[in-house]
Amino acid sequence: MRLINIGFGNLVSAGRLVAIVSPDSAPIKRMVQEARDRGVLIDATYGRRTKSVIVMDNDHLVLSALQPETISNRLSGEKDDGAEEEAQWQ
Repeated sequence: MRLINIGFGNLVSAGRLVAIVSPDSAPIKRMVQEARDRGVLIDATYGRRTKSVIVMDNDHLVLSALQPETISNRLSGEKDDGAEEEAQWQ
């Protein structure tokens, strides 16, 4: 089982990940609200602005404060210097 860091030390299973999307469109906002209502929303933003929504295969949604590109790079194994996450802590 491979785990992907989605920011602030939070990890998700790469094998259960279906999609990483931007939270800006109306359909995604509806998905997030419906997941919140059903109790299957996991907020891993630590109070920061949501920059990506991770769709899992078990119908859960995970909110992250990292850009979708950053999570994608971590998923593909590319070198990530952590500068984006580092800047968020300051």
